[in-house]
Amino acid sequence: MNVEILHIDDCPNWQEAGGRMGAALALTGHPDAAVSYTLLSTAEDTATVLFAGSPTIIVDGRDLFPGADRISDLACRIYQTPTGFAGLPTIDQLIEALGHRD
Repeated sequence: MNVEILHIDDCPNWQEAGGRMGAALALTGHPDAAVSYTLLSTAEDTATVLFAGSPTIIVDGRDLFPGADRISDLACRIYQTPTGFAGLPTIDQLIEALGHRD
């Protein structure tokens, strides 16, 4: 399984997103799956990837939370969580999304 966190330098949530993703991977039987990080610095960088704001979590080449529009702005992403809008998904949401991958 290939897991990548796309992020911008000013995003306060990308490291925690990686930590939560690591926990979700372990809880779903993928403890050895590595999480890589890709820093996007320009609009040109965002044009070459499936970026929908920072952090965007890509698993095997697909946005783990599809439905958000791709953007070229170096901006933060907002996720809908059970407690309202947040800058990253919960571990439970990550586990659920991992279970719904094709």
